[in-house]
Amino acid sequence: MQEHVPVQPPNSFRIVLTMNRSGERIDAVLLRALREQNDNINLKHISRVPFKDLFQEGKILIKGQRAKTSSTLAHGTTYVDILGY
Repeated sequence: MQEHVPVQPPNSFRIVLTMNRSGERIDAVLLRALREQNDNINLKHISRVPFKDLFQEGKILIKGQRAKTSSTLAHGTTYVDILGY
């Protein structure tokens, strides 16, 4: 089975989350992944308030849809795009 990779929006930073189990909240997993990556220094050092603002402003997308901080992630691979980075 071939995995479908969504088109990355212009002027965005993409991070790929791979989950071994489902049910974790996206905000906790994404913040941890951003702090572990080294491709975007601004997002690596983002504090919690500006990070939460990205969700409120609709700048975090999963499959082109706005993500909510309380959204849970499914098992497998999720492509998250952060607009403006």
